[in-house]
Amino acid sequence: MDLELVKKTPLSARYYTIYLIFIACIGWSLASYDVNLLVLALPEMSKELQISEQMLGILGFFVYGAQFIITLIVGYSMDKVGRKVLWMICLCGTALFTGATYFVENFWQLVLVRALASGLAYSELAVSITLVNEQLPAKNRGLLYSIVQGGWPLGVFFASAVYMAFGDLGWRVVFLLGTIPIAVVILGRVFIKESARFEHEKNSGSTESNPVREILASPMLKKRILTMSVCWISYGISYVASNFYITWWLTQRKGFTGHQASELMLYCGFIGFFFYILGGWLGEKFGRKKVITYAALSVAPLSVILLLSNNFWLVVAVYFLIFQVTNGIWASAGYVYQSESFPTRVRGTAIGFLSSMMVLGFVLGSLLWTLASSLNNASATWVIVAVIGSLGMWATLFLKEIKTGQDIDAEFDRQAG
Repeated sequence: MDLELVKKTPLSARYYTIYLIFIACIGWSLASYDVNLLVLALPEMSKELQISEQMLGILGFFVYGAQFIITLIVGYSMDKVGRKVLWMICLCGTALFTGATYFVENFWQLVLVRALASGLAYSELAVSITLVNEQLPAKNRGLLYSIVQGGWPLGVFFASAVYMAFGDLGWRVVFLLGTIPIAVVILGRVFIKESARFEHEKNSGSTESNPVREILASPMLKKRILTMSVCWISYGISYVASNFYITWWLTQRKGFTGHQASELMLYCGFIGFFFYILGGWLGEKFGRKKVITYAALSVAPLSVILLLSNNFWLVVAVYFLIFQVTNGIWASAGYVYQSESFPTRVRGTAIGFLSSMMVLGFVLGSLLWTLASSLNNASATWVIVAVIGSLGMWATLFLKEIKTGQDIDAEFDRQAG
């Protein structure tokens, strides 16, 4: 059964697709804005609210914990009540708690507000992967969705630009200003349609079953979600080294100044938007499984080369490759691959679970980095987290090759027939 978009003329379908991609991209960029604004504002927050280094660790724990739990709940709920309603809830909640950051007066209020804001913002990813891919045309699905994923680096730039422009007014004002564009996108989502695929499953009674039990009852789906969990947990662990703590490591191990490290990240992020598009195109041309497999296999060797490199420009070049492989290339091909790996009736639950597994990887990577740092050897820490931590990504070798250009449910429709 062909459930591409809904019954529209080709012209109206094209306009709707463009609108859907635009709204999803801006929504994801604003979720990125909220998450990255916290990073930029932490030094000033710490001074005003008297937050110690230990308290920062507690804040991070609750933020990660909220991302993990809320994304699991959102994923399951998508398969029970629908994709669009969860999309609206996630962004409305993000707007509410982003704005509420303005009013916090102590550390624990900050923990509560930022945990809920970041958890709901991060859940945007799982809903976007599910809803948007179910509505995109089979042809060039991966390339089109890569534009949505490109919203992440746009959000990083948006956060940096707003903080530079209005930071003198205080971090509270910057968070409050972030609610304005989010509110505009919320209004724009009123015109987004519910997934016709979900509606079909709902009308057929499939949504009355338990999606978790259905995944576990299917040897094929269970194998897929377990294998992909290993991949995304490992990815999250290595991401901690190559993206979260990288500026610290470059200044401690490679002699970069803080300005040089920040400038490198700025350029990587700016050019990175185009690598999201490249990742989507490569996935369409060569297959998404091949793209994420080559990306996965390259992380450990590139991390070793970066460790052994001492020339400034060689370090810049190698890290640039690591950044693009672990961001645009992996995300563009990997998230579309997730959407194609599970049938509509359990897709939301599966993608929500895998998104939570990535957060678990962040938590484990941060813990591993902390423990390895006790060795007082920056090189050993890098090897443990960035190199060894990334080896689980090689489990992509065992993933199934999924043909591009076919209906997102084609594989499962054939099995049912």
